[in-house]
Amino acid sequence: MKKLWLLFGLLVGLFFLIPLVAFTSSSEENNEFQVIPDEAIRLRILANSDNDRDQEIKHKVRDEINEVVTEWVQDIDDIEEARQLIQSRISELETVVDEVLNEEGEEVGYAVEYGDNISFPAKLYGNYLYPAGEYEAILVTLGEGSGSNWWCVLFPPLCFLDFFNGTSVAAEGEEQEVDEVEEEETEVKFFLFEWLGWS
Repeated sequence: MKKLWLLFGLLVGLFFLIPLVAFTSSSEENNEFQVIPDEAIRLRILANSDNDRDQEIKHKVRDEINEVVTEWVQDIDDIEEARQLIQSRISELETVVDEVLNEEGEEVGYAVEYGDNISFPAKLYGNYLYPAGEYEAILVTLGEGSGSNWWCVLFPPLCFLDFFNGTSVAAEGEEQEVDEVEEEETEVKFFLFEWLGWS
């Protein structure tokens, strides 16, 4: 009987505690992610492969393109103006990629394209899921383009966010995360049942 009263007290305490935790979590979450505006221009870079060297090259290309485009759009606040500027200077971005590859002694092909139908995978960043879909973006494909991708938002400039450290979410990954949560809940229930002597 004493255990039942303790359980009742615990449940009442949780009833008052959960809204406070939810509010705090929501505030912290707002600091952890940035909502991408509906009108935004992204940058996605596909590495040749997942080996260390190809990933290093991807990061070097990323740094150069990000620096160049950020400088282009730093004084622009109209997305239509940003679109026209980027579209008219794609050849300059091709030159940037070409120079990085030459400096690194890499003889791989590449492609630079700009459009509003570039496919992006889902990305889990902190507690926020950026959904998969087709977005307006510059896409740089290095070699086979079969390695891990990196992406950020060039306009408005959000590349200071390390989206790369987010988790790419595939269907299997989502299932695995759900399984882990369910397993934790099952263990908690089992513990309570055991504590109450109901197991």
